[in-house]
Amino acid sequence: MAAPKSRHAGRRVQLHRAISKLGWGSRTEAWEWIRTGQVGVDGRVVTDPLTWVDVGRQRITRQGQQPPGPGRVVLALHKPRGIVTTRRDERGRPTVFDLLPTGIPYVFPVGRLDAESEGLLILTNDSDLATRLTAPKHHAARIYRVTVRGVPSPAALGRLRSGVKLLTWTTKPAHVRVLRKALDKTVVEMVLSEGRNRQIRRMFAAVGHRVLRLVRVGIGGFALGKLPPGATRQLDRTEIAQLLTG
Repeated sequence: MAAPKSRHAGRRVQLHRAISKLGWGSRTEAWEWIRTGQVGVDGRVVTDPLTWVDVGRQRITRQGQQPPGPGRVVLALHKPRGIVTTRRDERGRPTVFDLLPTGIPYVFPVGRLDAESEGLLILTNDSDLATRLTAPKHHAARIYRVTVRGVPSPAALGRLRSGVKLLTWTTKPAHVRVLRKALDKTVVEMVLSEGRNRQIRRMFAAVGHRVLRLVRVGIGGFALGKLPPGATRQLDRTEIAQLLTG
């Protein structure tokens, strides 16, 4: 019986990316390992991280060891406020990786939530899935529940829906729906097809409102649901497909 074909077969990538795809670590870590002579390709030490390799057909080792080869891991994490979306933080703040259960193979976050934002964050070891979720031509919708100071006027809501001109760019049209409002604050649902740094906070600042709370409640057709803050769970195939819809 023929051996099963690797899902990476026939795909040429640079060596530092190959190391990441094979589940050892980040591309930054891989770059250092390669430069310091820890990585071999077909039995020969390679020290140039930009060397092109075929992940499925060539034998790649690190310190003489075969790659860990984990299956695809896709995690949903409910990121609490005050947690940063990095592997390490120079200011010593807790990171999303501090929340992961022990025994999880190498994963990386798909996009980010800033430290003050909460809600759904996807972590995976599947770079193809990450590209499909973040590339402009595939960018899955992000759904947010946003609490702002004051009550946005119809004109302000119209600007958010049609696109807000910021310092160097104009946001794409967004779906905006008022969920609740009181004298001093309003809860709004926003659906974005793009995700730039602190975009929602900057959009509301541009129309005169300060964001008090920002929670991402869904990506594509997948909802955060009742996953508690700080908790993670692995997604099944149906739920992964839901991420790519909507």
